[in-house]
Amino acid sequence: MSLPIFQSSTYEFGGGKGTDYHDLKYIRLNNTPNHLALHAKLAALEGGEAALVAASGMAAISTTLLALLSAGDHFLIQECLYGGTRDLVTKDLTAYGITHTFVDPDRPQTWKQALRPNTKAFYLESLSNPLLQMGDLEAAARFAKEHGLISLIDNTFPSPVNLRPLELGFDSGTKYLNGHSDIVCGAVIGKKDLVHRVKLKLDHLGGSLDPHACFLLHRGLKTLAVRVERQNETGLALAKFLEGSGAVAKVNYPGLRSHPRHARARKLLDGFGGMLSFEPKGGVKAAEKLLKKLTLPIVAPSLGGVESLVTRPCTTSHSGLTAEERARLGVTDSLVRVSVGLEAAEDLIEDFRQALR
Repeated sequence: MSLPIFQSSTYEFGGGKGTDYHDLKYIRLNNTPNHLALHAKLAALEGGEAALVAASGMAAISTTLLALLSAGDHFLIQECLYGGTRDLVTKDLTAYGITHTFVDPDRPQTWKQALRPNTKAFYLESLSNPLLQMGDLEAAARFAKEHGLISLIDNTFPSPVNLRPLELGFDSGTKYLNGHSDIVCGAVIGKKDLVHRVKLKLDHLGGSLDPHACFLLHRGLKTLAVRVERQNETGLALAKFLEGSGAVAKVNYPGLRSHPRHARARKLLDGFGGMLSFEPKGGVKAAEKLLKKLTLPIVAPSLGGVESLVTRPCTTSHSGLTAEERARLGVTDSLVRVSVGLEAAEDLIEDFRQALR
């Protein structure tokens, strides 16, 4: 009923001719019983041919890009995205001779002009961090196939409960799934040959997930659906409250009719999720004061847990960008990002009401 933790790092070699190094049973090669059980479950959740877990979301993203791209290659990537990914692309990959072009994920008519003879991949986020933008994902998957590109998507915010990118035609994706704020983990899910290429690279780079973390994620997946369904409901209720508050200037949430791509979100998503961001009236001082006045949400980075979290992206996830870069992307210093937990919706709303007041 509960998968045991196989904490062994080393397994006895059984011999056999032609055994490949990557097939040896060894913890760094991501093939302990805990890894294999988790891979099978994640592949089934997404409808993928194969899956692979890594030590963090960034380990999954960086290893995937390094496995599929080499010096001299070029790829397209959406402009507004998670700060860690942006830093990886602009600072690390460029140092390795891998170039990129930022594109607007909502303007397919501009993508073709960004192509180069050496373009190999197209990278997007299903819902962007932290502005909850939703690009034309269906067009992106078609565009990648038409031009022989590998399509990659970070599906962190929706989770497979609300969106399964492989059904749209993407090749692979990464996400968060555990939901209890006690591990970090990344997952690569998609076509078998692509996941295998990523596994070989991960074996060499060493970003393996510990078996105990595998156990926790395997256990957390059992409540994924009920957690996300609750967060869908509370997220929408909180977003509607904030939008109706006279103390809030703007709310970013795909479930609101005011969201510029609400119709697309209704078509593609099975739920709008527990992630939202907003700007209180009064600028940075108001945002700072608000975080001090809230009592239920914890002021902390990360997301997806059973407890609600609030943070200002300018000080956490996007602090690596310059003020000018953040302003150009729309990530203002007063922007507050909320990860809705499992608290009662009425309690959260009342807490935000008193803090705003």
